[in-house]
Amino acid sequence: MAVHTSQSVAKAAGDDVARGRSRGTGNPPPPSRLRRALSVHWYAWTMVAPVVLVIGVIIGYPLVRGIWLSLTDANERNVARSIGVNEMPATYEFVGVDNYVDALTGTQFLGTLGWTLVWTVSCVAITFSLGMGLANMLNRRFAGRSAYRMALILPWAIPGFVSVFAWRFLYNEDRGLLNKILGGAGIDGIPWLNDPTWAKFSVIAVNVWLGIPFMMVALLGGLQSIPAEQYEAAEMDGATAWQRFRHITLPGLRPVSTTVILLSTIWTFNMFPVIFLLTRGGPGEATQILVTQAYKFSFEISPRDFAQSSTWGVLILVLLMLFAVVYRRVLRTQGDNW
Repeated sequence: MAVHTSQSVAKAAGDDVARGRSRGTGNPPPPSRLRRALSVHWYAWTMVAPVVLVIGVIIGYPLVRGIWLSLTDANERNVARSIGVNEMPATYEFVGVDNYVDALTGTQFLGTLGWTLVWTVSCVAITFSLGMGLANMLNRRFAGRSAYRMALILPWAIPGFVSVFAWRFLYNEDRGLLNKILGGAGIDGIPWLNDPTWAKFSVIAVNVWLGIPFMMVALLGGLQSIPAEQYEAAEMDGATAWQRFRHITLPGLRPVSTTVILLSTIWTFNMFPVIFLLTRGGPGEATQILVTQAYKFSFEISPRDFAQSSTWGVLILVLLMLFAVVYRRVLRTQGDNW
């Protein structure tokens, strides 16, 4: 009986010690994932920290400031400003989400969003299709292939604003090269930038011309990474050119194409230079996209509406983030680990 009692006491004491350890009174708990990462990769974190800090200041402060202004009625007349030696304090007020309600329930934002979506989808689809065709062509061996590559990459090497001004000269209704060619063929000149419909086609054409080199180079790199043995085996099995393209080329390009489509969508959605330098959103508001309209609120109308501009900027950010999230989920459902 005494032996049994002593064993029970020892077991109870062991259980108390184990419970004490689990409560933190004994050995410390294992370190968290963040602590382990910092202790193992401290040198990498030290090297990255200055860059992260600078990017955080450059991007973080304007972002927070923009979100704050979107919740106010700030404009040119009530923000803090200096007039000579006099300092005028800010008098704008907090209005909550009124700016967002006005934007989302008004016709201007929704109308501009509709054209922005048409502009983005059209540019990305045409750029991807032409880039795919050119990449397939340049992936074959033929005489002068290097010269063709250099010629097709040329629009990428020229600064964007130079290219846009060159196209603006080509589109000139009176002295432009395009209308002179049409006139030589007995066809009336086209108001490329003065008619709302033609202006939309014109800006899409310029953006496609600027975007093809990036798409072509990226897809060409993806094509060259597909093993040639797969095409040879498919050809021996009697597969047609379309079957080889559908079952070998497209799946092989999937990792590259998903990335370039996402990047091209984001860039096109925010493509300020083409619209601003070519048409300034005109004629009227026909070619105005969200980002150029946000710019117009801050720098062109009077009084300059900083609150409305910030509201549109935040909405643009939210829309692109939602697109990225949905795009990623769709890829995951299709089996892509991206």
